[in-house]
Amino acid sequence: MVTLTRMTLLRLLLLATMLALLLFISSLWLPQTGLTDCGDSWQPCFTFFRQKPEPPLFPEEAEPPEATPLMQECPGQSFQAWRLLAYLKSSMANADDVMLEPYLQSWDQLLNFMESLGTMVSFFSDKVKEKVNLIRELSLKRDLEHHGKRGSGDKSGPQSEALHSIRWLVEAELKEGVVDFSRRTESGCRTLLRLHRSLLWLKLMLEGLAEGPDSDGQYRTPGELSRAAYMVALAPHHPWFLRQAAEFVFLALPDRTFFLRLVCARSQREATPLLHAVIRALERVHSRTQRILSERGMLELP
Repeated sequence: MVTLTRMTLLRLLLLATMLALLLFISSLWLPQTGLTDCGDSWQPCFTFFRQKPEPPLFPEEAEPPEATPLMQECPGQSFQAWRLLAYLKSSMANADDVMLEPYLQSWDQLLNFMESLGTMVSFFSDKVKEKVNLIRELSLKRDLEHHGKRGSGDKSGPQSEALHSIRWLVEAELKEGVVDFSRRTESGCRTLLRLHRSLLWLKLMLEGLAEGPDSDGQYRTPGELSRAAYMVALAPHHPWFLRQAAEFVFLALPDRTFFLRLVCARSQREATPLLHAVIRALERVHSRTQRILSERGMLELP
């Protein structure tokens, strides 16, 4: 009887030991909570079981590995995708800044693009053109003032090459007290912010045009893409009546084939790499401008 009891206890002890060992081994496969937990409270420290964070997307300044496709002149139209791409790249000549004149030249091409879509789009393009002209006039005025000071022997101030950058514009208006964070003014920074939001709208719309078909083989219409982009980029900053008026613009947009012809593409397959090249450049310019405005708390200027 005693022998039987001892045998039973040994079996139970062996079973308990095996169960504890099994639980310990299985715990090694649980996700680790972080480097600071390694070795604490008897926690196993096998780093090869750790879930590594996903690598970030391409850094804003890094060139994607895709080669820029060859873009050709599109005869008989004012919008030229190759010119837009060239101006966007020129605007990023200085690191961590956006050069103003090529930025505005990019907008000249984007305005040609918008105006090619019909008279209804003037609801957007007319306002954009006013803002582009306002910043260009402001830049010219300040440039003349700067050269006047230089000619009179004043050697202070930024170098001439920095006079036409977005960062310079922001810093100069802040220094002069032109920007008002509580009420609406006609400052260059406020105007730039409006252009910045419109650039996001166009970028998102082009991204939609570069997308493939859905599971049923259907492409979203330019009107649907423009509306979706508008709801993200511009609608949160527009009053109700402007949002309603924008709906008529989306209904009047031409079909996808018309958009493909604007980049001299005969098919979606030809258009996609061309659109991706433009979208990448727009993204980099938008990211730089976003960072400059964010650093100075200017993303919500009234």
